[in-house]
Amino acid sequence: MAKNYVSEGDVLDYTAGATAVASGSVVAMGKRIGVALADIPPNSTGSVAVTGVWTVAKLPADDVAQGELLYWDAANARLTETAGALAVAGYAAAAAGAGATSVRIKINA
Repeated sequence: MAKNYVSEGDVLDYTAGATAVASGSVVAMGKRIGVALADIPPNSTGSVAVTGVWTVAKLPADDVAQGELLYWDAANARLTETAGALAVAGYAAAAAGAGATSVRIKINA
């Protein structure tokens, strides 16, 4: 194997700020997102998944079609179909109609 190989890249280290990160929470990582695999105490490093399909909160007013691009709204801790200045979080793995409060998303795809 090449000497510069590090890992498959499905899970990355993430350092929490002054606020703890709960297991299953979405974290913003620059222009991408991750999902905490375990609780991460304040100012500590933990593992976050950067691939896979996850159920995540969404803007209830959005009528999301399968395959639609979704964007992470960190200020409101939810996904939305409205890009604005938000980074792409992935695409809907399944439809989630208006009124639904969560959606399945294939992250970072």
